[in-house]
Amino acid sequence: MAGEMRLDHLIRGDIVTPEAVLADGWIAVSGERIAAIGTGEAPEAAAVHAHRGRLVLPGLVDGHMHTSSHTGWEGIAGATRSAAAGGITTVCDMPYDTPRPVMDAEALAAKIEAVGRHAYIDVSLYATVRKSGGLDQIAPMASLGCTAFKLSTFEVDPVRFPRIDHGEMREAFQEIARTGRMAAIHNEDQEIVQRLIADAKASGRTGPEMHAATRPPLAERLANLAVFELGLATGCHVHLAHSSLAAGFDQAAAARAAGGRASAETCLHYLCMTKEALLAHPGIAKCTPPFRSEAEVEGSWAALLAGRVAYISTDHAPWPLSRKRFAGDIFAVGAGLTGLQTLAPLLYTLLERRGLPPTLIARFAAERPARFHGLWPKKGALVPGADADICILARGRFRFDAARIEDREEHRWSLWDGVEMSARVAETWSRGERVWDGERVLAAPGRGRFQPRLSDAPVEPGA
Repeated sequence: MAGEMRLDHLIRGDIVTPEAVLADGWIAVSGERIAAIGTGEAPEAAAVHAHRGRLVLPGLVDGHMHTSSHTGWEGIAGATRSAAAGGITTVCDMPYDTPRPVMDAEALAAKIEAVGRHAYIDVSLYATVRKSGGLDQIAPMASLGCTAFKLSTFEVDPVRFPRIDHGEMREAFQEIARTGRMAAIHNEDQEIVQRLIADAKASGRTGPEMHAATRPPLAERLANLAVFELGLATGCHVHLAHSSLAAGFDQAAAARAAGGRASAETCLHYLCMTKEALLAHPGIAKCTPPFRSEAEVEGSWAALLAGRVAYISTDHAPWPLSRKRFAGDIFAVGAGLTGLQTLAPLLYTLLERRGLPPTLIARFAAERPARFHGLWPKKGALVPGADADICILARGRFRFDAARIEDREEHRWSLWDGVEMSARVAETWSRGERVWDGERVLAAPGRGRFQPRLSDAPVEPGA
């Protein structure tokens, strides 16, 4: 093999795939691609990188995050720097951008160009639809390579992040189904949530605990039922963008059993945080859907281990810290968490605590999100021919420091600031080039590339 092609790098360590950990293994890299993977005797390469005792994983794929919802496309730079430092080599970015959401082919083309100017690591893109009309843009946006569509049952903003009513959603699902892509759904019932918030404000109940109280499990389950029924009626792959409830995974499984194409992801925070965090970290801990009970955390873990979870994402939403400070009214605080630099070390920590193998990181935070977004096996895989995207974890005891988040100063905050974790990201490789050395981002803006969906063939949600 060494005589047939030039091997630029040989990376040694404990190779982690979704199936196994190959102790003292190696990955051979030629140009931007993986040339070979194995154990034992290794081929010669121009440079050897020894990581004995460290975990060598596929570069993580974050299937759900936001770079531009609060600061415009310049946010792509900071978010992708943070992703590089977190071992994430591909992000799938949401379309609810400021000031212009990705609702037509022109906006999508402009964002693709912005990725080419600002991104440090590779970026795939969601698209969305207008509150009404404009469904003729779904096919052109699919042709430009968006990997999925995002729609909401709850209105954050009537233009940038609208609620799509059932009639419009049904028609949108019909068009999306023709593209082979999934429709990811922000899944909260608007009428229930708005009534409870109005009642809480009217009675002066605006403390941190009211965020969870006004967005009860009922609101999530009702939204899930509606969108899965619409998926059954249209043949569209309907995907819950963030299930905070174990019931969401059961509802998706029931829709599949009825002949539908249905799935649900969890976010890392729903595997470790409970609603008590709203009191311990008011403002900082606010996200939607909110944290739930310890029983729901355990139920989500059970669903994950049973294979009913599509993948694990961050839902990274880097509000400026000024928008996360609680000053007596929880409803005035921005909803969202930072999570790109904590995904790999925190997920490893949670698995270690439960005696679970790191193969689950490769499966649920690399391979499966890549599959759902039509990027596999180019992304999310340690196999010959795949992009040489690699995350190297050093094990030990490390305290996470939010001040070291690789984003602009106003985004350097984290719910996990000061938390001890069992791993840190020692190196990140993107397409055969080291972009994080454990201390510094080595890439430049514009090194990242737009990654279009590789095929219009639909993913099997139950795979």
